[in-house]
Amino acid sequence: MDGKIGAWGIFLGRFQKKKEDVWDGVRNYQARNFLRDMKLGDLVMFYHSGKEKAVVGIAEVSEVSFPDPTNKDWLAVRLKVNRDLNNPVSLKEIKSKDALSEMLMLRQTRLSVMSLQKDEFDIILKMSS
Repeated sequence: MDGKIGAWGIFLGRFQKKKEDVWDGVRNYQARNFLRDMKLGDLVMFYHSGKEKAVVGIAEVSEVSFPDPTNKDWLAVRLKVNRDLNNPVSLKEIKSKDALSEMLMLRQTRLSVMSLQKDEFDIILKMSS
């Protein structure tokens, strides 16, 4: 999941009491398809795409795709906070790892939602410790 500056803070702030909320407003067909394909319990890495450009946290899919409440022609998912990463993993660090060179986020930089391979997820998680 991709968010602009402060989105992770807003994301976490909205969840301080509820611990989960709807991720809506996605308006790209390929990103919508990734939302559609999410399964209950899938872990999602949250990437700041603004000034910080780093993976900063992990959320979990708590409800699979449903019509976006802001526009029924699109999809949304419900996410719950899993945890912040111990150390954000910057785009520069991700680009420096040969094992991550085929990540979709490095080839299609405008997508706000995309899939990760399990090994990519695990490498980024390890990089954050």
